[in-house]
Amino acid sequence: MSDPQSAIAYQAQQLSSLSHKLSEQAERLANDVTSYNFAMGHGSDFLTTGLTIFILSCFVGYYVVWRVTPALHSPLMAITNAISSVIIVGALIAAGPSETSFSKIVGFLGVILVSINIFGGFIVTRRMLQMFKKK
Repeated sequence: MSDPQSAIAYQAQQLSSLSHKLSEQAERLANDVTSYNFAMGHGSDFLTTGLTIFILSCFVGYYVVWRVTPALHSPLMAITNAISSVIIVGALIAAGPSETSFSKIVGFLGVILVSINIFGGFIVTRRMLQMFKKK
């Protein structure tokens, strides 16, 4: 065996042991992070994520609607009513099971609120469109 081949083999062996140590350290770190997240209650914190998305979407929606010109409010209301019409399908599915549960109560409440939003939106849209008609 020549000298350069043994040097390469030795370096490959060192690299292999070094990568093995690195993978063990990464595995320990992953276990530590996972155990820390579950110990601190961050394992599957869906409520915090959902609440954050809801608050951010409220801000985005407010600023989007605030910047709309008055001429575009009627089409915006029509699209909002269409979105509410799609949302009522999800509320009906949630209210659908025969047994009484929290999801059924929330689904029923969702059906009521979305219905008010849809019909109120159509009334407001109709009044706004009447304002643009020639007398």
